[in-house]
Amino acid sequence: MIHLENLEKSLPLAQGRQWILRNIRLHIGEGEFISIMGPSGAGKSTLLNILGLLDHDWQGSFSFDGVAVQTLAPRQRQQLQRDKVGFIFQHYHLIDDLKVWENLDLPLQYRDVPSSERAARVADLLDRFQIVGKKDLYPNQLSGGQQQLVAVARAVITRPRLLLADEPTGALHSTQARSIMDLLHELHRDGMTIVQVTHHQGFADEAQRVVRLADGWIEQPLARV
Repeated sequence: MIHLENLEKSLPLAQGRQWILRNIRLHIGEGEFISIMGPSGAGKSTLLNILGLLDHDWQGSFSFDGVAVQTLAPRQRQQLQRDKVGFIFQHYHLIDDLKVWENLDLPLQYRDVPSSERAARVADLLDRFQIVGKKDLYPNQLSGGQQQLVAVARAVITRPRLLLADEPTGALHSTQARSIMDLLHELHRDGMTIVQVTHHQGFADEAQRVVRLADGWIEQPLARV
């Protein structure tokens, strides 16, 4: 599904260049669940942003579903992202003045999904994630775990091929974090490709594969037996 070859990113400095990612070679198959780990500054979030087509300032080769991303115009990249990528952020990024159901409905409006289908998808996810009773509440009326459930529902309501999660449990206590990881496993069992960035070794090891970054380099991908 995803193939990165010799992908690099750097920033210009007066004395030369600061390297963020170096010679990244990474292949992610359809339906895989991968964790990315590494110390602060290792390049984890940068790599996730590139995979999610949010960062275009890099060099190398990036193939997504058979499409050479480096050859696309900005509008084509935006369309590819809109059609195939979902995001979960550590700090939820919900819209405070929209109710729960409206936060879920909004991504579908951007994609011109008919109102009847939007209503059906919202109702389905509210039920699946057991937040029907919260649908008319605003984000500030929810706990952190409930907000992250809504954020996950919003990320998958467009039925993306690739789900990217940046520290999805980082702001939650252990019980809430466990429920989010269980939900990611359920989505993975349904066939979704998932890449998560996490500092939690236990949650990282629950993925099928762990990719470790250090100083912008892939250190050692570890396969689970």
